[in-house]
Amino acid sequence: MASTTPRSRRLALMVLSAAMLMTILDGSIVTVAMPAIQRDLDFSPAGLSWTVNAYLIAFGGLLLLAGRLGDLIGRRAMFLAGNAVFTAASVLAAASAGPGLLITARFLQGVGSAMASAVLLGILVTLFTGAAERAKAIGVFSFTGAAGASIGQVLGGVLTDLLSWHWIFLINLPIGLATIALAVRVLPADRGAGLAGGADVVGAVLVTAGLMLGIYTVVKVEQYGWLAAHTLGLGAVSLVLLALFVLRQASARAPLMPLRIFRSRNVSGANLVQILTLAAMFAFQILVALYMQQVLGYGALATGLAMLPAALAIGGVSLFVSARLNTRYGERAVLLAGLALLLGAMGWLTRVPVQADYVTDLLPVMLLIAGGGLVLPALTSLGMSGAKADDAGLASGLFNTTQQIGMAFGVAVLSTLAATRTEDLLAAGQSRAAALTGGYHVAFAVAAALLVAAFTVTLLVLRQPRTPAPEPLLVA
Repeated sequence: MASTTPRSRRLALMVLSAAMLMTILDGSIVTVAMPAIQRDLDFSPAGLSWTVNAYLIAFGGLLLLAGRLGDLIGRRAMFLAGNAVFTAASVLAAASAGPGLLITARFLQGVGSAMASAVLLGILVTLFTGAAERAKAIGVFSFTGAAGASIGQVLGGVLTDLLSWHWIFLINLPIGLATIALAVRVLPADRGAGLAGGADVVGAVLVTAGLMLGIYTVVKVEQYGWLAAHTLGLGAVSLVLLALFVLRQASARAPLMPLRIFRSRNVSGANLVQILTLAAMFAFQILVALYMQQVLGYGALATGLAMLPAALAIGGVSLFVSARLNTRYGERAVLLAGLALLLGAMGWLTRVPVQADYVTDLLPVMLLIAGGGLVLPALTSLGMSGAKADDAGLASGLFNTTQQIGMAFGVAVLSTLAATRTEDLLAAGQSRAAALTGGYHVAFAVAAALLVAAFTVTLLVLRQPRTPAPEPLLVA
């Protein structure tokens, strides 16, 4: 029987954060190693993108289903199974000798990540029931996410250069085994409602197929374009599948996703704000790195180090500041302040020149982006505050799903707008560096507009929670 003493809860938080670290690390570490993977495994340029897409499609498509299954069979059981699948798939990826096996392993990694990630927040909010301790726990959790993204960029380059790309996957083996061993000891064994309480097979097929197809369509927009028959046709099929899923949930005796969860304005509003915010943050996470490399001429390692102040700022604020501010002023007020800082960062980026000085043109952005350390913990608390204990896994899966939707939306919209503007400027006779910078300026401006929309939704929809927490999990 797992204990729920303060020490055991701290250990449980460490386990959950380690699982989050693996997921975030895996997403960023692979991108740095892709050129080496392409050379060694003889990937075609189009095939190489599937080392990322296979993971994203499985991960984003299964989060909602995995979250609900966690409520039904037990969140700890789902967490342990997900970590086992992810760790085994990581070993398979490291041993891959050809493109087909690596893409299969990446898909299985996405499956395992979805199973574990979908229930992380559900476990966290039911373990930490007091407002102050929950705020601190979410701050640590958010810090881990920020740290994982930056560590992945630097570590991927180091492992690939000094050892080989195989080690970017093998590094998950010791982390995964330690996480599983410790989770068995410290995570409380919750009693799920049982599959008979919500085994909606038809709904599961509809939502999984709809989400997977939708994410596939979005990640291929850059290749086909928004108005191509491929995009419009598959996008329409995805929307039809998701609409049928909603209709199914309204009439099913035991729905996979009870629509009552959307009656909470905090659940609905926070998920919408998350989509808008993460879509905007893509402009910083990816486009700023591309700007440094393609316009300023930075190398991969130099780019990672140049963005390190942003990771430290986000991590420091989320770990040491956000919990105190959330407790004193409330998550809604802190969220608004964080969005304002992010808006300032995007506004600053719309004026970066072709020949930028890091200290005067980019370092202020790295500091303003600390607003993300306020936004993420506050948004997580607000998004989970409206969910009942029985729906915590579902709410966690939904929250993680909208993260993937936001990032995919940002990839498709902002990268396409930047590329289109760059082509126009090149056709007008501008240099490649000037054209690229002009394209990034457009993307940064649209990202700022998305943050204005997120600020407006927060102001009009979200409310500061009055009740402190859901009921705790039952301990076996």
